[in-house]
Amino acid sequence: MSREIFTVGSQTVIGMVHCLPLPTTAGFDGDYQKILDHAVQDAKTLEAAGVDAVIVENMGDTPFSALLNKTQVAALAAATMQVKNAVNIPVGVDAAFNDCEANLAIAAITGASFIRVPVFVDTVVFTDGIINPCAKKCMEMRKALGKEDIKILADVQVKHAHMLLPYISIEQSAKEAAENGADGIIVTGTQIGEETPIDLIQRVKKVVKVPVYAGSGVKAGNIKEQLQIADGAIIGSSLKEGGILSNPISYDLVKEVLDGLNA
Repeated sequence: MSREIFTVGSQTVIGMVHCLPLPTTAGFDGDYQKILDHAVQDAKTLEAAGVDAVIVENMGDTPFSALLNKTQVAALAAATMQVKNAVNIPVGVDAAFNDCEANLAIAAITGASFIRVPVFVDTVVFTDGIINPCAKKCMEMRKALGKEDIKILADVQVKHAHMLLPYISIEQSAKEAAENGADGIIVTGTQIGEETPIDLIQRVKKVVKVPVYAGSGVKAGNIKEQLQIADGAIIGSSLKEGGILSNPISYDLVKEVLDGLNA
């Protein structure tokens, strides 16, 4: 790692490696090897274009459940291992929609540097029901694995979900996430590709000392403004042709976004 990327003011750019549908999910087409090849190629493209880190996520597994089944865990672990062996930048894991135990197990065995946990301290409703917070389980498992060096990036009031208690402010969610052990806070819009509101980033930055990341809608036209406030960005759909998540990462689009930051 050439520089510390999980720090305040680091302007870290993390690219998403969206796995194709994993075995047993509705969209799986029967081609196991294609899942691995697609993930590795996307990771290599992201690294070559200049991102600081990548996250491997089972984004193709719609409709999501909160937890992965055993087959999905095995497949996501295999994809993460392949990516880890293919690139020289930090690799993270996101077992969507919110399987923190799978996240940590995969990160531990593959040597991944960090995980993303969408529902860390909030209680939310999504398409498959209610998801309860997992901060206690997550912190205890990380300790039990002897892997306290694995960073936890926690979303607050995450996209594609609705707060069960809508009167809880984003400031309260952010403070509780940091107090419960999150190494970084992720703020998003309400859905994939929707720009993270600047005012939400500012509000979260005011109440926590850990890095804050813009987690949706970052693109060439807004990355400079976003990272004048946020400490980093997690970018996926804007790096794909047409914003189609199953498309491969476009080197040119990644460069365009990074050039926007340095303009």
